Amino acid sequence: MLTKLKKKVLAGDKITKEEAIQLVELEDSRTMELLAAANQIKNQFIGKKVDLCSIINAKSGSCSEDCTFCAQSTHYDTGVSSYDLLDREEILARAKEIEDNGAEHFGIVTSGRGVISNQEFEQILETMKTIKEKTELEVCASLGTLDQKRAEKLSEIGLKRYNHNLETSASYFSKVCTTHSYQDRVKTVKFLNDRDIEVCCGGIIGLGESFADRVELAFTLQELDVDSVPINILNPVAGTPVEDNESIPPMEVLKTAAIFRFILPTKVIKLCGGRENNLRDLQSLSLLSGVNGLLTGNYLTTEGRAVKEDIQMIEDLGLER
Repeated sequence: MLTKLKKKVLAGDKITKEEAIQLVELEDSRTMELLAAANQIKNQFIGKKVDLCSIINAKSGSCSEDCTFCAQSTHYDTGVSSYDLLDREEILARAKEIEDNGAEHFGIVTSGRGVISNQEFEQILETMKTIKEKTELEVCASLGTLDQKRAEKLSEIGLKRYNHNLETSASYFSKVCTTHSYQDRVKTVKFLNDRDIEVCCGGIIGLGESFADRVELAFTLQELDVDSVPINILNPVAGTPVEDNESIPPMEVLKTAAIFRFILPTKVIKLCGGRENNLRDLQSLSLLSGVNGLLTGNYLTTEGRAVKEDIQMIEDLGLER
């Protein structure tokens, strides 16, 4: 069955949800075969290049939403610092540091559902223009929900990529967030699809969802035809409703990424927050399991891995950036 499905994807055909569940149900003794098959699919459609992105938490905390995993939500007492939008020079300095370290994409991220003032939005646009003028970085952003007008403005300044995660499946979303709907998130993705902006859209695993929920999410992303798929792994934050969730075993993380590659053979599949704690010594194996992107450096409220360490890992594997 595994060989048959691999050949099907390599031939340019899509697997079905039922076939994806067959991959989920593979016995543990065959996980390495699954990872190798996903890597073969990645090599055919993507090649050796690894997409490296780094971000800055440009506005922290005070988020009105109640996403169960989020350290920045006002619904939970997590001790995370809050601050207003950083000024242009501070964000530019971070961008130059990231460029010097070797990343190629730089994302400006703000907390909140997306209800930033027009003044803040214009300030971010000017900051993006400055970064494009003074660095060679591809500028990305994650500013929450968008309307058509703001999506158009981001397109006009040449924004490379916009991140707006669905977080989980539509079936499980109500257990993750109650202050906005799944369709709210999908609507923003569709606004972006109508513009010349790459869509970065994925989710987070380890929230209590089933493997079937992960498969459902992957097929939703396939239907939306997003460009880049970040897979975050829960790193529980004290004070949030999921603080006591058990960590996902490393091989399950890799199996999840591999199945995403079967469903999304031509897309950037990127491991992001939580990979250090959850994969530990197996981080390099992810790049041989269908993954072709990494969020590198620090995350929004937690420390990540140095860009130079990730570049060394990529080079050691004979891959490219």
